[in-house]
Amino acid sequence: MKVFGRNLELDHERAMISWSPFLIALLLLMSIPVVFVLAPRILPPKTMPSIPDLDEMDDLALFRRATLASAAGEGGRGGAGIRRRPASAPKIAFLFLTNSDLVFAPLWERFFHGHERLFNVYVHVDPTAELLLPPTPSFRGRFIPAKATQRSSPTLISAARRLLAAALIDDPANAFFALLSQSCVPLHSFRFAYHALLADPGAPSNLPDGRRRRRSYIEISSKDPWMWNRYVARGDGVMMPEVPFERFRAGSQFFVLARRHAVMVVRDRRFWKKFKMPCLKSRVDSCYPEEHYFPTLLDMQDPAGCTRYTLTRVNWTDSVGGHPHVYQPPEISANLIKELRKSNSTYSHLFARKFSVECLDPLLKLADSVIFQD
Repeated sequence: MKVFGRNLELDHERAMISWSPFLIALLLLMSIPVVFVLAPRILPPKTMPSIPDLDEMDDLALFRRATLASAAGEGGRGGAGIRRRPASAPKIAFLFLTNSDLVFAPLWERFFHGHERLFNVYVHVDPTAELLLPPTPSFRGRFIPAKATQRSSPTLISAARRLLAAALIDDPANAFFALLSQSCVPLHSFRFAYHALLADPGAPSNLPDGRRRRRSYIEISSKDPWMWNRYVARGDGVMMPEVPFERFRAGSQFFVLARRHAVMVVRDRRFWKKFKMPCLKSRVDSCYPEEHYFPTLLDMQDPAGCTRYTLTRVNWTDSVGGHPHVYQPPEISANLIKELRKSNSTYSHLFARKFSVECLDPLLKLADSVIFQD
């Protein structure tokens, strides 16, 4: 009996061995659907986070309102139910994109003082930011509904578009839209900046009544040595066919747009569907969507309407991790202000960045004697 039982065990083992390849293949085949279901939850994503669908829906509704309001303000069609405000002098909309306190607000207050009828302020602050300083008069009540922003993602483009849309809806007199950060400061008086924008001797006189069509002050470049890396940051061939490589452009994140270009930006869907795509994590070091979307869009839509330079000075000589030089208090002087104003001799920079928060006091000491003395 023991011999018989032992033979049964051996036969069972032989059967298991002979069936094991089949069982393994069957198990592998059955596991394939499980892998497809669980892999996205287990494996790290290959791209940076995308913009939430709800945020996109909210933005789309806002941009439609801005487009409609602009059509009404210009006497265009589609403006039923929107009351046009009385005509007034052209205004500058100052759009502050921030994720921290507006430390330099006291300096901006001196810049704005006495010109309340010629400007509006709009602030987009990341909802996760904890602001400790109370808003000063020009910034009080000027915060727009905001969404989260993140570096190396198209969320910075979305935030800038929200600011443009809010300014378009708020006041039809807004003629220029200056995008700034919390680390930006003025380099001239308001009067100088206002007249510099409106005068623009380089603008073509191509309106029926002989007036000049206002241009946008935005850097547009095709000479960046890393342009190809930036172009394929979302993947090879992703930008085609809307944006071929030879039309892809780079430029400063900060600009001053004329009103018609602000409308063009919030109305855009064609290029946005490409630039809103998240970058590959493997190429995140080349991912700067906010430096590409606006220059590419405007260069493809209205190249003659742009100056191709920015009015915001920035120092890239010792940049670290994609961040420019940050000025510290010992560097603040009258000579620095005068040096930052310089450009290619055809125009003067109106703003500059980045300044550390400790620079507020030395800048205030120079405000009346240097900065606002043009």
